[in-house]
Amino acid sequence: MSNTVDERFAAPQAHVADIASGDVALAGRWIRLLAAILDGLIIGGAAWLVGMIPGIESRWADQTAQAGFTGFNPYALVIGGSLFLLIQSWPLLTRGQTIGKMICGLRIVRSDGGKPDPWRLLGLRYGLGFVMNTNVTVSTIYGLIDGLLIFRSSRQCLHDTLADTKVIKL
Repeated sequence: MSNTVDERFAAPQAHVADIASGDVALAGRWIRLLAAILDGLIIGGAAWLVGMIPGIESRWADQTAQAGFTGFNPYALVIGGSLFLLIQSWPLLTRGQTIGKMICGLRIVRSDGGKPDPWRLLGLRYGLGFVMNTNVTVSTIYGLIDGLLIFRSSRQCLHDTLADTKVIKL
């Protein structure tokens, strides 16, 4: 038997360079809170403006009065969801940022650092929470768990874990 190795079974000779790990800094808890507050003010202000339109104002008020505190208001759901998509979907899909995150210098990325696809961003990260917020009891439980999970070492809220995303500093 010969000590030479058949070329067909030899290791490849291509040079493989190490890729920099690209570790990025996770966004802090307080700056993420500030970005969420800014986003809420932007959507809330837009909803208030839409609610002042004659015709919508009276329907919205009537539906809210009938639904009460724990009831379901379809006008609020449709208007709020539409405003979120109108205002935030373009920057989310193109830059991985909401307007609040842009102001605070934050970006949403996949856990591996890549760009999240639209389903992860709009469906899992924001859409699921939006659906959970249609009921006050479910909203309270979901919001509490979602908010408290940011105190893990990964700084991922529940919506980050579900969508396999993280928020980083730019």
